[in-house]
Amino acid sequence: MPYSVLIVLFPLLGALVNGVFGKRFPRYLIAGIGCLTVGLSFAVASLALSQLLSLAPGERAISEKIFTWIESGNVSVDAAFLLDPLSVVMILVVTGVGFLIHIYSVAYMAEEPGYYRFFSYLNLFIFMMSILVLADNYLLMFVGWEGVGLCSYLLIGFYFDRKSAGDAAKKAFIVNRIGDVGFILGAFLIFRTFGTFNYLEVFQRVADQFPSAEVGFGLLSAICLLLFVGATGKSAQIPLYVWLPDAMEGPTPVSALIHAATMVTAGVYMVARSAALFSRAPETLLIVAVIGTATAILAACIALVQTDIKRVLAYSTVSQLGYMFLAAGVGAFGSGIFHVVTHAFFKALLFLGSGSVILALHHEQDLFRMGGLKKYLPITFWTMWVATLAISGVPPFAGFFSKDEILWNAFSLGHVVLWVIGVIVASLTAFYMFRLMFLAFHGERRGTAEHHGEHHHAPKEPSLLVTGPLMILALFSAVAGFLGLPAYLGTNRLESFLEPSFEHRLLEHHAAEHSSNLEIALTVVTILAGLTGILIAYYAYIRDRELPSRFANRFRGAYLAARQKFYVDEVYDALVVTPIRRISEVVLWRAIDVHLIDGIVNGTGGLVQYWASGLRRIQSGYTRSYATWVLIGAVLIFIYYYFATA
Repeated sequence: MPYSVLIVLFPLLGALVNGVFGKRFPRYLIAGIGCLTVGLSFAVASLALSQLLSLAPGERAISEKIFTWIESGNVSVDAAFLLDPLSVVMILVVTGVGFLIHIYSVAYMAEEPGYYRFFSYLNLFIFMMSILVLADNYLLMFVGWEGVGLCSYLLIGFYFDRKSAGDAAKKAFIVNRIGDVGFILGAFLIFRTFGTFNYLEVFQRVADQFPSAEVGFGLLSAICLLLFVGATGKSAQIPLYVWLPDAMEGPTPVSALIHAATMVTAGVYMVARSAALFSRAPETLLIVAVIGTATAILAACIALVQTDIKRVLAYSTVSQLGYMFLAAGVGAFGSGIFHVVTHAFFKALLFLGSGSVILALHHEQDLFRMGGLKKYLPITFWTMWVATLAISGVPPFAGFFSKDEILWNAFSLGHVVLWVIGVIVASLTAFYMFRLMFLAFHGERRGTAEHHGEHHHAPKEPSLLVTGPLMILALFSAVAGFLGLPAYLGTNRLESFLEPSFEHRLLEHHAAEHSSNLEIALTVVTILAGLTGILIAYYAYIRDRELPSRFANRFRGAYLAARQKFYVDEVYDALVVTPIRRISEVVLWRAIDVHLIDGIVNGTGGLVQYWASGLRRIQSGYTRSYATWVLIGAVLIFIYYYFATA
C-alpha cells in the first residue's frame, strides 16, 4: 500500500475506533489507540522521506492515485496524494509534533470527562491535516482545509458546558468560513483558467501560458488574492486573525497542536505550494508581504501587555505567522517553510510548557499570580527557556536561523521598510517572551494564599508523560536551525531539499548579489535588536519592577488600547456583527420569516380551517339533517337540468 495512504488511514482508524467504541474502553486503551495511530503515521512519513532522498532531485514528486473521485463532463478529479519535498516536510511536522502532543495529552487530560471524545477529535484532526498536506490537487486540499476547520471547532469547544468555549468555537468556525469562500473561488478560477485542479498540471500550464510576471493586476493576481483571503482566515492574518486568541479556551494540547504547530500554518503551506502562481503575480505578492508584516507588528504590540500566559503565546503565534507571510510575500517560499518547521518546535514547546505551569498551579493562567516557579518546575523551566531563546532569535537556537533568513531575504529583495519593521518585531518578541519567563519563573511567588498552600500543595513537576515531550521539543528547538545555515556559514540544506517543489516558480524575484559582510552586518543588527528587548524586559521585571506600572500610567492611552487589543473586536462588533444581527432579527426573522413565510403558512392553514369548520356541519350525525341535505341536493339538480334543457 502506498506510504501516503497509510499516513492518512492510521489516524482515521484511531478516530473511528475511539469515536465509536471509546466510551466502553478504559482510558489506557483510548490513549494507546490515539497515540499509536499517530506514531505509526510518523513512522511511515519517515519512510517516505527516505524514499524521496533515494531519488534524484528532479524525480522527487510521487503522485499516488487512489481512485477517480469526480468525473462529469470535462471535470475529472482524482483522490490522489502527492509525495514531494514540501508535502513530506509538512507531514513530518504534523505527525511528529502531533505524536508528542498526543503523548502529553494522556496525562494532561487524565482527569477530564470526555476522554475518548478528545482523542477521537485529535486523531480526526491529524487525518484531515494529512489530507490537506498530501492532496495532489486544490479540490482535495479543500476537503482537508474544511476538515481541519471542523476539528478546530470541535476541539476549541471541547468544554461545551462553558459559554466562553462555545462562543470561541463559533467565532473560529465563522471567521474561517469567510476566508474559505475566497479559497474555493480561487480554486474554481484556477480550473476555469487552466482546466484542471491538479497541482503539477496547473504549475506546468501557468509556466507555459505566463512565461513572465503579470504587469498590473490581472487574472493571476485575482486568483492569488482569492487564495490569500483563504490563507488569512486559516493562518490568522489581518483582517481575519481575531479568532485565534479566543481559541485559547480549548485545552492546552489543542492550543499546541492546532494553533501553533499545524492548522494555522496551512495558509502558509498553501501559498508556498502555489509558488508558481504567486511568483507571477507581483501585485498580490506585495499585498501578502505587507499584510504579513502588519500582522506581525500588531500582534506583537498586543502581546506586550497581555496577562494570560496562553494569550501571550496566542498573539505570539499570530505575529510569527506574519513573519512566514513576509517570507512568502518577498518570494522566499523556502524561508517561510523553514520558519514553519522551527516555529512548530519552539511554539509547541511553549504551549505545552505553559500547560505544565497551569497544571502545577491548579489551572491558574494569570502571569501576575505566578512567579518563583523555577525551583518547583525545573524541567519545565529549562525547556521553556530553550524555546524562549529560540523564538527570540538568540543564536544558535532554531528561531535565529529561520527568522534571520526571512529578514535577509526581505532586505536583499529590496523591501527595506519591511525589513526594518521585521527587526522591530524581533525586538518586541524578545521583550514579551522574556517578560513571560521572568513573571512566571523568577522573583517571588505571587497570588492568594488559597492558590499557594492553604488549600493546595506546593507546585510540582507533572509526570514524565508531560515533561518527556517538553525535553524532546527542546532538543529540536535547539538544533533544528542547523538545517538552514546562512550562506556565510554553510548550506541551507532544508531549502535545497525543498527546491524541486518550487521548480515552476518565476525566478525574476531572486535576490541580487550581496556580499557576505552585508548579510553578517544585518544579522548582527537583528541580534542586537533581540538583545535590546531582552535587556529591557530584565530591567523592567527583575531590577525595577515598578517600571511597567509607571510606564503604563504615563502612556495610559496606548497601554489601554493594547490591553483592549486595539478595540478590533469592538469595531467588528459595531460594524459587522451588530448590523448583521439586526438585519437578521428585523428583516430576515420578523419581516420575512414571521410575517411573510409564517403568514402564508398560517394563513393557508387558517383558511382551510375556516372552510372545514363550515363544511363539518354537513356531517352532524343527525338523520333529519342528512335528509334535508339530500332534498336540497335533489332540488338543485332538478333546477339545473330543467334550465339546462330549456
